Amino acid sequence: MNSDGEKNLVSVVIPVYNEVDSLRELLHKVQAAFTNSAFQTEIIFVDDGSRDGSAALIKELAGTHPNIVATGWARNRGKAAALAEGFRCAKGEYVATIDADLQDDPEALPQMVEYLIANGYDLVSGWKQHRQDRFIKKYSSRLFNLTVRLLTGVKLHDMNNGMKVYRTEVVRNVNLYGELHRFIPVLAKQKGFSSGEYKVRHFPRKYGKTKYGVSRFYKGFLDLFTVLFITRFMKRPMHFFGLWGIVLVKLGFFAEVYVLVLKYAFHEPFRDHVAMLIFGVLLLVFGMQFISLGLISEMITYQDRKNQ
Repeated sequence: MNSDGEKNLVSVVIPVYNEVDSLRELLHKVQAAFTNSAFQTEIIFVDDGSRDGSAALIKELAGTHPNIVATGWARNRGKAAALAEGFRCAKGEYVATIDADLQDDPEALPQMVEYLIANGYDLVSGWKQHRQDRFIKKYSSRLFNLTVRLLTGVKLHDMNNGMKVYRTEVVRNVNLYGELHRFIPVLAKQKGFSSGEYKVRHFPRKYGKTKYGVSRFYKGFLDLFTVLFITRFMKRPMHFFGLWGIVLVKLGFFAEVYVLVLKYAFHEPFRDHVAMLIFGVLLLVFGMQFISLGLISEMITYQDRKNQ
């Protein structure tokens, strides 16, 4: 309850991409989960350019249910954009997200909000139990999550789980683009928000086809490098570019010194080591470029801070 004695509002954001067969059932389960809870809800469907009639059905549901919001666009822009749109529309004190494929258990949503409140977290991520996915998806996800935990220090077992709950302050302060939705807990940590996890049931896909593919695996690791740069070096880019620049300059310097030693100490002609000479020069050039890029980035960062 809030200070006025009313139930707190939870905004449930559901990104949708070609899931027309599951939407009515999902809506029923989400509403049933909150029926006897301490919360009232608004349900925000974000259609991400579906081609199977999902957009029309969402509009139909919004027309018959006063607590449903329908939004989206005509072309596919990705899950991060869909979540950002849902966050923009959310009016609740708390925001929950769940995928539209019926693989996560909506009954856990009010429990997750209560768990967040009771433990003082800003974000709680679902942790799939007895995951009902194909072997490759299941174990590639485990490898990915282990790597993220080790590199970011965010101790979640299921970073990319679409089932999460947030305090509204979190979604207002996390900037999503590309495919960075996988790393919301990492981006939230950068802003000083705390996170926990809650065990949830997982079910086999009932309708449609999985959106998982091999490209998603390597894209996830590329996005991880992006997040690591954003969270560690965005405010001090010289620490990144300068480090690699110094390493390259040193390697180039030692390569040139090595050739000079061979020439003047052992009387070996330069023509026998042309490749090493060129390689050393290239290392020096690339190293100086990295250092210059770091200085330019620092000037841009300084100017941005000055204008804030």
